[in-house]
Amino acid sequence: MNGNRNLADAYDLRVRTLVLWDIDHTLINAGGVSAEIYGTVFHRLIGRPPGAIAPMAGRTDRAITTDTLRHHGIEPTADLLASFTTALAESFAARAHEFPSRGHVLPGAHAALKALAARPDVIQSALTGNMAQIAIIKLTAFGLAGLFDLDAGAYGMDGVERPPLVALAQQRASRKYGEEFTPSNTVLIGDTPHDVRAGHEGGARVVAVATGATSASDLRLSGAEVVLADLTDTPGVLRAILHA
Repeated sequence: MNGNRNLADAYDLRVRTLVLWDIDHTLINAGGVSAEIYGTVFHRLIGRPPGAIAPMAGRTDRAITTDTLRHHGIEPTADLLASFTTALAESFAARAHEFPSRGHVLPGAHAALKALAARPDVIQSALTGNMAQIAIIKLTAFGLAGLFDLDAGAYGMDGVERPPLVALAQQRASRKYGEEFTPSNTVLIGDTPHDVRAGHEGGARVVAVATGATSASDLRLSGAEVVLADLTDTPGVLRAILHA
């Protein structure tokens, strides 16, 4: 009982913070497996190798699939999108064992996630361009899934654009926890200008990390409130996310 009382004294449990993480190049590097799988699935379903895969960084699986098909003159009908994304999920599951050997968790990511997961004033989930099945596969492959409440997140088949996913994650978290999540208590962490735009247009404060292809200066120019070089300073990461 005293331990629980001390926790309640240490944290303000009246207003919890919803922390939404991007996955690729924010928490993990998947080692190039994702692009390979897209190419393999395209070849199998369409009957020829793709000339190009649409840009992936910071974008949703729905948008990547749609644009890749259109680039090759193929109409992304509902049935074709369903077949393509089902095949993607199956291929990711079949190759899940490759992620730990070819990719890695980015420095500091596990420690930051673990520290936030231990706080009763935080609900930690994902806001990612990966469809839900793929997000779970990647996080599980790198031993991170248990640090998230993935029911409170939003994913790459929930929409073409990222900004509406913020409100969707807030709604899912509100339904589960009976609390209101607004820009004042929602934080999005990502590595691209797409993440920054998603937060600002969708209703979240943004912490950007320069662990992907976008430089720290460009992330600042995109409007991120806070820009970190990486996640290696765990206390600094928590201060940036929680204003501690």
